[in-house]
Amino acid sequence: QVQLVESGGGLVQAGGSLRLSCTASGRAFSAYVMGWFRQAPGKEREFVAAIRWRGDSTAYADSVKGRFTISRDDAKNTVVLQMNSLKPEDTAVYYCAAEPFTTTHTMALMPHSAIDYWGQGTQVAVSS
Repeated sequence: QVQLVESGGGLVQAGGSLRLSCTASGRAFSAYVMGWFRQAPGKEREFVAAIRWRGDSTAYADSVKGRFTISRDDAKNTVVLQMNSLKPEDTAVYYCAAEPFTTTHTMALMPHSAIDYWGQGTQVAVSS
């Protein structure tokens, strides 16, 4: 069992930066691929980024490549999403996700209903 708690959302102007953190509780954190998804009002939840144990594999949505960076600290059971050059279209609720025994690219393609663990979400708002 894994519990996920996000923090770090907020309001920022376009071009600014935010750093989201997700802290996981439970055993075998390193066995999980960790990811971030987001859901804007009226839209479906979409993949943003994912990272494997030790950070040796990452995956990003095309819309955030070059602007967002995902990292993890397995000793602290934490995954971080650094978001730079934010745009108004990045406005959404951001969710941390965890899925065991998979790959980053598989997580990117999974329907969100198939992912085992979710955080409660944190709001990110980018003003123009």
